[in-house]
Amino acid sequence: MIPYGRQTIEEDDIQAVVDVLKSDYLTTGPKITEFEQRVAEYVGVKYAVAISNGTAALHAACFAAGIGTGDEVITTPLTFAASANCVLYCGGTPVFADVDSRTYNIDSADIERKITSKTKAIIAVHLAGQPCDMDAIHKIAEEHHLFVIEDGAHALGSVYKGEKIGGLSDMTTFSFHPVKPITTGEGGMIVTNNKDLYQRLVMFRSHGITRDETLMMRNDGPWFYQQVDLGYNYRITDIQCALGCSQMNKIDRFLTRRKEIVKRYNDAFEDYENIITPYQLPDTESGWHLYIVQVKNCNRREVFEKLRNLGIDVNVHYIPVYMHPYYQKHGYADVHCPNAEKLYSHFLSLPLYPTLSEKDQKYVIEKVIECVR
Repeated sequence: MIPYGRQTIEEDDIQAVVDVLKSDYLTTGPKITEFEQRVAEYVGVKYAVAISNGTAALHAACFAAGIGTGDEVITTPLTFAASANCVLYCGGTPVFADVDSRTYNIDSADIERKITSKTKAIIAVHLAGQPCDMDAIHKIAEEHHLFVIEDGAHALGSVYKGEKIGGLSDMTTFSFHPVKPITTGEGGMIVTNNKDLYQRLVMFRSHGITRDETLMMRNDGPWFYQQVDLGYNYRITDIQCALGCSQMNKIDRFLTRRKEIVKRYNDAFEDYENIITPYQLPDTESGWHLYIVQVKNCNRREVFEKLRNLGIDVNVHYIPVYMHPYYQKHGYADVHCPNAEKLYSHFLSLPLYPTLSEKDQKYVIEKVIECVR
């Protein structure tokens, strides 16, 4: 089976993990700081907080933004459920704005329409690695005094108008799940240029506990620490971060390879009206976490099942979040985002990962064309 995505683990990655297993630190040690510094430097920010997974990163960002009961947060329905669930974790209410039918990302005009007196933040999701229209989103946020959190789970290495995704907004989160641009197995990170947010994120990751004298009520000695807020055990390990550091050595190579694969797909499908290839906003560079096409004038389910039976592990990203039973039962039964629903009915994610061979890609292309004719 040709998977839709997979990790790229090489011998130096394995050795990096073995070295930590032989060291004094397995959990909270020097590799965490090193990994944070590597990612912060790469995306061009002052602060980075490594955390247990991408969902925990979103939860931490919502907490740091002060989202709570009565607050509304506008986000996209075309995303994994975590982009909205993180708001619920904090007691807030997700509000879904429709998407742009070209980019598949949140539509700034619909954000504007969904703003109320309760709106506190916008979570912009860079679907598949394609950057959102951040200028438009920031303009809305400034006018209405809103936080902007970027869900960059797909977008490490993506570029918006010459700047890497990560340093544009109040906070940006990343995921290091195996199919993402780089992996730590499971893992995530929040990056920011705001010191106050950074301090809140660090404490939230580790039970709300600090040893920072400037944040404690008193200090009884060098052993002393205090819990000054309610946090979680969302810590990541040195084992994971050692893998992350090794993977960061290769991220540009991985991204270059993804772009080569995408170009081959785009060129192959160019003349087929039943296959709509992804669109990119001008002055942006996608990190190409996913390659999502629309299949038209055919039954998407039949195409999906035929390709699976042919050994091609296609997927669909994503079911609109408000269509899930949990959301339907909790106030979202009457929510409709027409563009998102229409796109979902046509979406198909094709295999894309750095080690996808030319032979396998040629096979995928051939069978996709056969199935959508």
